[in-house]
Amino acid sequence: MKYTQLGRTGLRVSRLVLGTMNFGPHTDEADSHAIMDAALDAGVNFFDTANVYGRDPRGRTEEIIGSWFAKGGGRREKVVLATKVYGPMTADGSPAWPNHDKLSAVNIRRAVDASLKRLQTDHIDLYQFHHIDRNSPWEEIWQAIDVLVQQGKIVYAGSSNFAGWHIAQANEAAARRGSLGLVSEQCLYNLAERRAEMEVLPAAESYGLGVIPWSPLHGGLLGGAIRKEREGGGLRSSGGRSGEVLADPAQRKQIQAYEDLAEKHGLAPGELALAWLLTRPAVTGPIVGPRVGEQLDSAVRAVDLDLGEELLSTLDEIFPGTGPSPEAFAW
Repeated sequence: MKYTQLGRTGLRVSRLVLGTMNFGPHTDEADSHAIMDAALDAGVNFFDTANVYGRDPRGRTEEIIGSWFAKGGGRREKVVLATKVYGPMTADGSPAWPNHDKLSAVNIRRAVDASLKRLQTDHIDLYQFHHIDRNSPWEEIWQAIDVLVQQGKIVYAGSSNFAGWHIAQANEAAARRGSLGLVSEQCLYNLAERRAEMEVLPAAESYGLGVIPWSPLHGGLLGGAIRKEREGGGLRSSGGRSGEVLADPAQRKQIQAYEDLAEKHGLAPGELALAWLLTRPAVTGPIVGPRVGEQLDSAVRAVDLDLGEELLSTLDEIFPGTGPSPEAFAW
């Protein structure tokens, strides 16, 4: 496994991030524990979750991670643990009561204590804002975060699904307080969805945030969707995002060209998509959310792939990005 610094911090993390959203809804506790053990064996030390993960009930994913930590063996000490706050914890996603969601100081304090209990740990390494809260001022948010840092309950703060100007706004407010501010941004970014290159990545680079892309395979679309469709497999490829894209002739042609390119170079499509992200400026590591151990093995192989300039150029031809702002929309 290869490691890098998380943004401008001194924290060393693996170039792959273990996503846990499937733990509970799709992967039972025993298999989830086995995947986390395998991740550690492969050198993956960066685990990502959220308080709302688990569906039935929300919080179940954190509980699964907590029961794994409770097994001991240095598991907690080896992991850089990231979780998130924002969403309500009710089954239908609606607020159970005023101030039981979003980023008020009251909810941040309540949510972090609840996550610590479920995770069976005394601290969270990276506490991420799952979404922007337009009604909570940054002065209030940073006051709450500074208290949690002083109490030893969290170490760093990060964002998720922020616009570039949100990153700037948050970190300028933190600077006025003498606080560290955001050290990471978790965003939707992959070969097929490159809008983050317009403003989010430049803002992250400027403010020293590590970028953690989620959905690196774009819902399975970049994982060999057409081949799996042809072979009668790939449940995720037949519906949702992949199904909509493949139903469009122009986009299907684009994905076919991508799969043909991967085959030409003897690469698995999913591993190529992950390896491409690892060449992008500011990217710390993509989040991989395996349902089974074999998917983790494939992701780990991507870390060692060396993509040449010719291959990278061809990928840009197939999936042209927008480029940074303002050139993306102005002269």
